[in-house]
Amino acid sequence: MARVILFNKPFQVLSQFTDEQGRATLADYLSAPGFRAAGRLDYDSEGLLLLTDDGVLQQHIANPRHKRWKTYQVQVEGLVTDEALAQLRSGVELKDGRSLPARAKRIPPPQIWPRSPPVRERKSVPDTWLELSIREGRNRQVRRMTAAVGYPTLRLVRIRVGDWSLQGLQPGEHRQLDINMPQGGRKNRPADKPGRGN
Repeated sequence: MARVILFNKPFQVLSQFTDEQGRATLADYLSAPGFRAAGRLDYDSEGLLLLTDDGVLQQHIANPRHKRWKTYQVQVEGLVTDEALAQLRSGVELKDGRSLPARAKRIPPPQIWPRSPPVRERKSVPDTWLELSIREGRNRQVRRMTAAVGYPTLRLVRIRVGDWSLQGLQPGEHRQLDINMPQGGRKNRPADKPGRGN
């Protein structure tokens, strides 16, 4: 039996339990001995972070080889054109090579928690919210992709990793799932265990 924690990582919290510089970490929100993050979420990004106490499952979640879709709600500066969306959907040239095609669409501003501190507001410059899904895990990839097509990211919230969703979790909250891991690594449907951040 493997255990997975779904955690809604707040803005400016590290995806680890310790920090020599005194920044906020996971330890400020939950006690989870034996758990490690399966993949990372940048310090200045928010949303779904998965942790597990099973090394095999950790690698399966984090390794880009498994092409697990990760979905983000992204606030960008400017009014995104159809051409820019087409570029994101076909792959974008980045310094470390061309990205895989993404799923990208405009969305209305999502009904999510306010960020603290808030995103800077420039009344003379409009913004757009996108839903963007990728199957890779390069460093700051979503931010680099939107910048490459001319739209700097203002706010980035991960809402889904594979079949796991952020739904029902406020910043700093978590819930735990128990997952059966039969031989061959196939997973049964997880059973929710509600929990809240400390």
